[in-house]
Amino acid sequence: MSRICSLMFALICTLVVPCLAFAAGDGHPTIPGAELSAFWVVPFACMLLSIAIMPLAMPHVWHHHFGKISLFWGLAFLVPCAIVYGFSVALYEALHAVLLEYVPFIILLFALFTVAGGVRLKGSLVGTPLVNTAILAVGTLLASWMGTTGAAMLLIRPLLRANAHRRYRVHSVVFFIFLVANIGGSLTPLGDPPLFLGYLKGVSFFWTAQALWLKTLLLSLALLLIFFVADTILYKREGSPVPPAKPGEVQEKLGLDGKVNLILLLFVIMAVLSSGLIKLGTVVDVYGVPVEGENLLRDVALLVIAGISLRLTSRRCRELNGFSWAPIEEVAKLFIGIFLSMIPAIAILRAGTDGVLAPLIRMVSDANGAPVNAMYFWLTGMLSSFLDNAPTYVVFFNTAGGDPVQLMGELATTLTAISAGAVFMGANSYIGNAPNFMVRSIAEDQGVAMPSFFGYLVWSFGILLPLFAVLTWLFF
Repeated sequence: MSRICSLMFALICTLVVPCLAFAAGDGHPTIPGAELSAFWVVPFACMLLSIAIMPLAMPHVWHHHFGKISLFWGLAFLVPCAIVYGFSVALYEALHAVLLEYVPFIILLFALFTVAGGVRLKGSLVGTPLVNTAILAVGTLLASWMGTTGAAMLLIRPLLRANAHRRYRVHSVVFFIFLVANIGGSLTPLGDPPLFLGYLKGVSFFWTAQALWLKTLLLSLALLLIFFVADTILYKREGSPVPPAKPGEVQEKLGLDGKVNLILLLFVIMAVLSSGLIKLGTVVDVYGVPVEGENLLRDVALLVIAGISLRLTSRRCRELNGFSWAPIEEVAKLFIGIFLSMIPAIAILRAGTDGVLAPLIRMVSDANGAPVNAMYFWLTGMLSSFLDNAPTYVVFFNTAGGDPVQLMGELATTLTAISAGAVFMGANSYIGNAPNFMVRSIAEDQGVAMPSFFGYLVWSFGILLPLFAVLTWLFF
């Protein structure tokens, strides 16, 4: 319990202490994305390579020091930034990334991880191909209404328990990331952060469902079919195993333990949705970084909801659910380095045709200035695979004109391509969308030998890219 309290206290301090420590700054010093060369992206590339290589090359060092390594690559950008552009710019960029991006990201994950981790499916689901496919299908349906992170945190443990007796389990988790943690969240602004930002910019709530339902349906059905066939082959290769009976074990009836957490999940969704609809204005300016009241209120509410979940859920329920704090700790440590080292990459992307990525940005329009929708789909998607998909969506939303009425009208195919790329291709890498890395961490915590960073890319590129090519041919 002391470990839990320490983690929650650290999150609260991360919210409050900077507000007390810094006075409002004069102006908003920022790193000039248009001036940055590709050299500034080296720390981010090294951060990704560390995640990809070190667990295999130096597992002992990585396991004990990955938090320090992550922070090192964050500082590998901030220190040169302070030297070249001044301490004030580096401080502003660090505070902006931490207060407005990293802290809300971790608090939301922490709340969903805590609340969903208190829901336990009682009884014994046996991981047959049919049962596994059904779990993936249900998760895919839920993801657009409770968010990809919420659906993933709710169903990953039941999937892992159902397959605990199986020899081949990696493919189930990989397809779970494809479907539940990404593609399933494409139909509403609640599903994935890029779509929520589009909603805040004026895109109608149900527009994405109207524009993407057929594409989502075809992609989901294709993946579910591929999974069912693969799982059936592997299941038969294993000899169609059944879970071993434990002496004296009393079989539970199917049901839910910790049902109060389902209500708390609704409160989490309401807190997130409300923060985008209610405007309270800036409550404190932290060295030029505006901390808005609705966002501060949302984060405090999420921490309170997580605390209520811990209070109302029995320890035995969490123990039987295989719950531990290791996955959220790993994600928190790794993503501080990712968010900090990613700053120059996002700045270059936001510079558009004035930045070093100008040749890429120009590829989304033809010689007459008309949008090339296939390029919007692939560029939004591939950049979203390795950068934060929310700002990537905004960059291409603005590149396409930024007028929601026009983008929902005559340029509807363009906005569809941007939306589909940002959501669908978040499945291409572990860091493409918030829950991907969390799902991997939970699976590894429960004994599944998940692929490395590059190993996962083999899965995603081999399975997803051909399907995305088909979607391009059909729709873009």
